[in-house]
Amino acid sequence: MVRMCCPRYKAAETCVFGRTAWRNRMEQKNISRVDGRVWDAIRPVRITPDFIPSAAGSCLIASGNTRVICTASVEEKVPPFLENAGLGWLTAEYSMLPASASSRMTREKVAGSGRTFEIQRLIGRSLRAALDRKKLGLRTITIDCDVIQADGGTRTASVTGGYVALALAVRKLMQSGALRENPIIHQVAAISLGKVSGNLLLDLNFIEDSSADIDANMVATPDGCLIEWQTTAERALLPLAELSDMTALGMKGICELAELQNQAIGDF
Repeated sequence: MVRMCCPRYKAAETCVFGRTAWRNRMEQKNISRVDGRVWDAIRPVRITPDFIPSAAGSCLIASGNTRVICTASVEEKVPPFLENAGLGWLTAEYSMLPASASSRMTREKVAGSGRTFEIQRLIGRSLRAALDRKKLGLRTITIDCDVIQADGGTRTASVTGGYVALALAVRKLMQSGALRENPIIHQVAAISLGKVSGNLLLDLNFIEDSSADIDANMVATPDGCLIEWQTTAERALLPLAELSDMTALGMKGICELAELQNQAIGDF
């Protein structure tokens, strides 16, 4: 049996948020969300591992009505710019099926849209942060994220599911003897959040996202290290005094997702 020391978040040890004055104020409000959730709740999440048996690693992640198939493929080579660097590489591709949204998306045959490239780069950057690329060796892992149903949060679901696919692929490489050490050094998840009608909300669906005053995406480790933070002032500005409230809310979601990732990956 291969022993793998993959970093695993333990809820009892980290991610403890005190009852701050901000949380008390929020909980006193009678906030009504379109799907009945409370303000700091993530959507129901299901992660089905090994969804594509032919892939080195894969999963189907369902976050509310958003569903993304994430796969990891392994090639025993690196891009030309890394040939003499002694480092492995991880890259990502992202696409949406034509009928994944309410109106048909144009199929991207060769060149993707600016949004697609932006999301691909986000997924790649986020998951490279999970790796010690020296330990990965001279190989490339490609994470493919295909959205089959979109209801907000497709990029964050892709990062969260992409980590599961990556971990399963690494486990397979170690079991085959291709890897001697586990290159995964950080657990990574992502969540959306924002301010809607003056209220902070966690894990926005499409209706909430499209009407948000402030829209944000967080990529982080469950032990409290930030990898990526994207915030857009759609209809209102974000006071710096509220930034810590938003990051605390995002970390609550990151920690809950990390537990679900570990359940899907199982023991290494």
